[in-house]
Amino acid sequence: MRILHVISTLDPATGGPPAVVTRLAAAQAALGHEVHVASYESPAVADRIAAYWKSIPHHELVRTHPLPMGARFERFTARAAGRELGKIIPAMNMVHLHGIWDPILKTAAGIAHSAAIPYAIAPHGMLDPWSMRQRLLKKRVALVLGYRNMLDHAAFLHVLNADEKDLLEPRHLHNRRKVIPNGVFLEELEPLPAKTAFHSAHPALEGKPYVLFLSRLHFKKGLDYLADAFALCAASHPVLQLVVAGPDDGAWADFHQRIDRVNLAARVHVVGPLYGPAKLAALTGASCFCLPSRQEGFSMAIAEALACEIPVVISQACHFPEVAEVGAGHIVALNPKKIADAILEVMKNPQRAAEMGQAGRKLIESRFTWPAIGELSIRSYSAAISDSSTRR
Repeated sequence: MRILHVISTLDPATGGPPAVVTRLAAAQAALGHEVHVASYESPAVADRIAAYWKSIPHHELVRTHPLPMGARFERFTARAAGRELGKIIPAMNMVHLHGIWDPILKTAAGIAHSAAIPYAIAPHGMLDPWSMRQRLLKKRVALVLGYRNMLDHAAFLHVLNADEKDLLEPRHLHNRRKVIPNGVFLEELEPLPAKTAFHSAHPALEGKPYVLFLSRLHFKKGLDYLADAFALCAASHPVLQLVVAGPDDGAWADFHQRIDRVNLAARVHVVGPLYGPAKLAALTGASCFCLPSRQEGFSMAIAEALACEIPVVISQACHFPEVAEVGAGHIVALNPKKIADAILEVMKNPQRAAEMGQAGRKLIESRFTWPAIGELSIRSYSAAISDSSTRR
């Protein structure tokens, strides 16, 4: 099968979708399929993208197509990208679009539809009610100006969990919805770093236990809730530290003010974005991983934390009910007191925390590995291709 994934950027600093696209493509290629990935060229971050690609198992099997940025208004029209995609898409059996609100995706969908090539759309949570409320008027206009048409002609919508499938109901879309979760390449994690590796790289931690936040520093990730929750934790646990890892995406200033207000700056360590071994060291050294997000599709960071045998405290809006089902952590409401209570519950019982970590690892091994998810995606593609042939 010849498969093309289209995404605006592969820069890992932009969040989860690039991590999903690269690994899903690699998993499909490892199954023997001809897999292509098309995205805009990003000269400013080309080295970061290249290094990121090289860390992914089977990356060498995937063919990449850097698309030209074109003239000044390319990001609004996708004309230059469209010319290149027009050469690539007709040779494909299946096209997989990642995201919603980008002209490159609408352009790719139009080319695929004209060429009678079925395409799937992975919204990555962008059609979730919380996400739709952000810049609502702009999105309503965009739907009228072609994005609704893009959605309507999709062979299926690739949703990341059962909750996302249900949350699409208010959009009144008639496409099939296929639940294809994210996963982990276990070989990316092995061997896991020593639990002391991150402490050694950050002497200010001085061997003290820490809670880890690992994500973009964005409003939706709930750093404001975490700051207030950590203030409560700090009062009860005098040596507990907080490590915040990820690129700033607008939430740093408010977080910094909240921490300063309660005089906890010395116990909070903001370390910037982490990739590869540095990220794994942060995960394996943590006593607890916390993501109190306002909205998630399927957090790669949560999956990686579970795979690294770390107990997790996450919000209900992370849509990861399996965590509670297998006893790998706590799922809580977006409330600082409840978040703090869950973190302290993990911290007060090391034996139970270790059992949570082991349960999380088993969950990933049994249900959320990229090879298994790659096979699931191929079955969904095959059904879409068969349906498309029947309709011709």
